[in-house]
Amino acid sequence: MDFLKKNYEKIVLGLVLAGLVGALVFMLFYINADRQQMEEKTSSVINPKVNQLTNLDLTIQNNALARLKAPYVLDFETGNKVFNPMEWQKNPADGSLIRAAKVGPQVCVVTNITPLFLIITLEASVTNELGARYTLGVEKQGATTATKRHKTQRFVSIGDKANDVFALLEVKGTAENPDFVSIKLVDSGETVSVSKDNPYRRVDAYSAGFRYDLERKGFANRRVGDKVTFGGTDYVMSEINQNELILADQTNQKKTILPFTPAP
Repeated sequence: MDFLKKNYEKIVLGLVLAGLVGALVFMLFYINADRQQMEEKTSSVINPKVNQLTNLDLTIQNNALARLKAPYVLDFETGNKVFNPMEWQKNPADGSLIRAAKVGPQVCVVTNITPLFLIITLEASVTNELGARYTLGVEKQGATTATKRHKTQRFVSIGDKANDVFALLEVKGTAENPDFVSIKLVDSGETVSVSKDNPYRRVDAYSAGFRYDLERKGFANRRVGDKVTFGGTDYVMSEINQNELILADQTNQKKTILPFTPAP
């Protein structure tokens, strides 16, 4: 007891100092923990952790797109008799009734399609004191008028102006017997070579033949612009190419395409 009484103040001071030392040590740990917590919060804000997204299920959308690409088509023309009742027409040959679908230009059969050429040939050359002159044959099978389809001759020399078909540019070989001549076509501007053994040929148009079996009519060597009549209607040959013939109805300008399939 005497010891406590004598050293009371020292003991109290020691306890206070120990408490201060403990508080300082605690503050060090607290400050470090607080700093670490602040750093973790800052990092979570600046570099947040993002979870990977799962793949979207687009099955419904893909199925809808697939249906749009291949829509369901309703046929209200060929087999449906509610919206398009079957039409009948009198056969002009014997007066019997036949289905309207079996008459008209759509049942015509194209029998042939023939190319029509522009043919230029080197036929002769003549030389005299005035120089050399060359004879070239021109055949326009695709001309619009029959008189221009026959073969005609053009007499030309080097330096002459262009005629209605070509201009003579150059002669290779001897003047009396040239190997070939070079000419420039007026319509296309193309330069081609023509010799006696190798004429120039170019497809300019086509002619066609077809038949209309319902009236037992046949049409041969028809060209663009020609008029034909069958089934009581006038038609014009609107277009002809190597694969098809197009007829235009003169009453309503409706066009019918008739394909051509060459025989094997």
